[in-house]
Amino acid sequence: MDMVAIGVFIFFFVLVTVLGFVAARWRRGDLANLNEWGLAGRRFGTMVSWFLIGGDLYTAYTFIAVPAAVFGAGALGFFAVPYTILIYPFAFLVMPRLWAVSRRHGYVTPADFVRGRYQSPLLALAIAVTGIIATMPYIALQLVGIQVVIAALGFPTEGWIGEMPLVISFIVLAAYTYSSGLRAPALIAVVKDTLIYVTIIAAMFIIPAKLGGFAAMFARIPIDRLLLKAPSADSLNGFSAYATLALGSALALFLYPHSITAVLSSKDGNTIRRNMVLLPAYSLLLGLIALLGYMAYVAGVDKLPEYAPYFKTYKAQFAVPALFLHMFPSWFVGVAFAAIAIGALVPAAIMSIAAANLFTRNIYREFIRPDCTHAQEAKVAKTVSLVVKAGALIFIVGVPQQYAIQLQLLGGIWIIQTLPAIIFGLYTRWLDHRGLLFGWLVGIGFGTWVAYSNEFKNANYNLHVGALTIPGYAALYALILNIAVSVVASALCRTLDRSARKDSTVAGDYEDVPLAELEASA
Repeated sequence: MDMVAIGVFIFFFVLVTVLGFVAARWRRGDLANLNEWGLAGRRFGTMVSWFLIGGDLYTAYTFIAVPAAVFGAGALGFFAVPYTILIYPFAFLVMPRLWAVSRRHGYVTPADFVRGRYQSPLLALAIAVTGIIATMPYIALQLVGIQVVIAALGFPTEGWIGEMPLVISFIVLAAYTYSSGLRAPALIAVVKDTLIYVTIIAAMFIIPAKLGGFAAMFARIPIDRLLLKAPSADSLNGFSAYATLALGSALALFLYPHSITAVLSSKDGNTIRRNMVLLPAYSLLLGLIALLGYMAYVAGVDKLPEYAPYFKTYKAQFAVPALFLHMFPSWFVGVAFAAIAIGALVPAAIMSIAAANLFTRNIYREFIRPDCTHAQEAKVAKTVSLVVKAGALIFIVGVPQQYAIQLQLLGGIWIIQTLPAIIFGLYTRWLDHRGLLFGWLVGIGFGTWVAYSNEFKNANYNLHVGALTIPGYAALYALILNIAVSVVASALCRTLDRSARKDSTVAGDYEDVPLAELEASA
């Protein structure tokens, strides 16, 4: 156990814990109201939103998994860089519309919007359940990031003693999330992102210098790790796999409940647009993070005997911690590991809040207690956020890590199936709720079948078009099938049933209106 690294790590953990509880008094609001607890009153400006959304999207698992993918698979691991570039123009156009209609009608979740737009409790339930289930393994994977860091610090990893640091971390997380709501991760995200930028900038100067420079580093990497597998006469090989993985991941990213929760907490549509212009700074950071995988490969950290037991347990996920342990002094290892751990706490808090919002608004209020008060609604959401965290903790403690990672593959496949109802619904009411529900079911079924056929080891599907094979991300193929079925089924429904379609929204609800004007009209 490196006591210097542990001391620095604990200092930053205590700092963010204090900030988490102080956040209840920051931009004070009535936390007995779900709009305040779960969305911070929709008052975050550009800078706070930038830290919050960035802290939400770029998680500890990103810090661990992206370099691990590059370390293990080479160039394919860089798919995360273009997809975080593709998503921002998409979100620039779409998210302000969702914010506007949600602010006008008091929607807290994407399922609230679907409920109002299509007047279908069953379709809204499908969207809510999909969001909750897709989020659970995502929270568990944040725990994987903390587990790896705790092990790298030298703490025991076996038995209940080995799980205690993890349990303590999430008890603290649960406590300040319960008391402060979305304000806690928003405030902590400032510390988290600052530490990550400091860590990566230092790594980009120090580690390549110790490896002989970037040119020498890349010269030692085999060519098959630097390039995707080129197309052949009968297959597009790595090209189509890379492209579909990037596009599918981009389309899925802002459909996750925690991403939408962070967006809806903004104070207006222009705040969201400014953030979509500024957030590519994180994409630059992500590209640098991915390079850590190549650095770990060249440094040969998996061949060092002192790290062999950890690679046996954590596989390629230990590449970045091993690299930092090998290259940096103890005090900076503490800073870097604190950045990773705090990078898990911020998104885990937002994810649990988002899942709690979905359960409370679209299951509890819709089907169990429609007459509940705002205070009762907020209390249920706070309680559910604790249950979600506890469930994720039990899952990660009791289930081998590889199953958590494999379930995350399903998370992406599932959440992207909500796109037709949410995104298309922002622009047109032509699709019928029954057609959308049928398309959602087909997409979920096909994507789950592909993952099951692959024994949950990957989310690839080989599409055969004549003699040509097009390997690709199953989520994107499932989405295409979903859209086709939704359109055909909606056309049939509209032909057979010509009754007027009910809709709680009107065209003007999707336009940006200054916050002061909205409050005056309310």
